Amino acid sequence: MAGLSLIEIIYWVFTIIGGTLFVLRTLMMFVGGHFSDDALDAALDAGDVSSDHSTDGDASFKLLSLQGLTSFFMMFGLVGLALLRTNLPAMVSVIGGTIAGLASFWVLSLIFAQMKRLQSEGTIHVQNAVGAEGSVYLTIPKNGTGQVQIVTQGALKIFDAISKDKLLLATGDKIRVVGVDGNTLVVEKVK
Repeated sequence: MAGLSLIEIIYWVFTIIGGTLFVLRTLMMFVGGHFSDDALDAALDAGDVSSDHSTDGDASFKLLSLQGLTSFFMMFGLVGLALLRTNLPAMVSVIGGTIAGLASFWVLSLIFAQMKRLQSEGTIHVQNAVGAEGSVYLTIPKNGTGQVQIVTQGALKIFDAISKDKLLLATGDKIRVVGVDGNTLVVEKVK
């Protein structure tokens, strides 16, 4: 790197380190891996009392996360170097790089916030099945338990079920859920 000024070297270091870590971290996040930086994230998450890094998807976007810092450093280096190469004063390139780094940090925080909104709990609550219609999956004997399949909370599920009227309900019979007894549905035949 002969002929480079100190500020150019600093920009290159920020660009290479920040860019490499940013790309690696982003790839690992999307393939479900962990970058083994829980300790580093915890150290960088100063002031953030929640340090739940069990999955990268629900860790959301911490104010001083490794992802945010690497995006800041990457953009700071790239934009600062670009502005310096246009023969602008070094102070202007530092200010421009800082603004670009903060902008990338802000955009990433918006992206992560939107990704967090896409998460859903996924827990099926049997009480929500009341009123749903479906069919008998495994025969329900007169005084016993069988299974039914119904669509509840947007998913086709199979539940244990008993007959409300203590009637034999054969596989394929159309049913309606009229109640819940513990985790067992109480159903009646649809006429």
